[in-house]
Amino acid sequence: MLADLPASTSGPDGAVVRVLSYNIRSLRDDREALARVIRACDPDVVCVQEAPRFFRWRKAVARLARETGLVYATGGATATGPMILTSLRAQVERTEDILLPRVPGLHRRGFATAVLRFGGGHRDDDGIRLGVVSCHLSLAAAERYDQAGMLLDRVAALDVPYAVAAGDINEQPDGRAFRRIAGTLRDGWATEPWGSEHTFDPGDPRRRIDALFASDGIEIIGCGVPSGLPGVGDADLRAATDHLPVLAALRLPRVAA
Repeated sequence: MLADLPASTSGPDGAVVRVLSYNIRSLRDDREALARVIRACDPDVVCVQEAPRFFRWRKAVARLARETGLVYATGGATATGPMILTSLRAQVERTEDILLPRVPGLHRRGFATAVLRFGGGHRDDDGIRLGVVSCHLSLAAAERYDQAGMLLDRVAALDVPYAVAAGDINEQPDGRAFRRIAGTLRDGWATEPWGSEHTFDPGDPRRRIDALFASDGIEIIGCGVPSGLPGVGDADLRAATDHLPVLAALRLPRVAA
């Protein structure tokens, strides 16, 4: 199935970018299996949820980036869990970690955000800018709905031609928060399903609570839980963490100056 998804490209007409969303459960599971899964997906951008947040978290993140051939961009403890990793193909223009309002008795949430550029580096070519937001919404329904609105506000505030938001929504597509996001951004799986749908839990996936959303103008080539990953078996997916990954291939047309 992975062969059905196009590889990353850049050209005069635009760029194809592969974006992965993955809840890694603070690296508490099989780290080698996790690294194999991420490498096999060959992403340009990884929106991580539940990145390490406590003792020596930066060292743990640096190790994960090294093992997957990626680069740390932003997030982790500074965003209370969401994080963004990129390949060397992405040029990081700016980043910002956002802490959301604290609700007494509940875990504080945040967003990791970045503006990335793909291509460019040549005369009269500044590349194509993509805004990225990694999120992990609340387990509490009312707070989750409010955070969905804050997510949309944050995407708009990036002020770029194209944007994606991806993460653990903690809710299925018929939920109020999920529908609030999908009312403004396009749900990748619903728009162009590819691979499998359900992300939780890996042993017997029956719920789609992880998703990738894209703004207008982005062509969603395919989005879903990848299968047929080279060098990766079902045992790796079950051992890596307690969620399955969501992978999307997106085509970003070049925007006229």
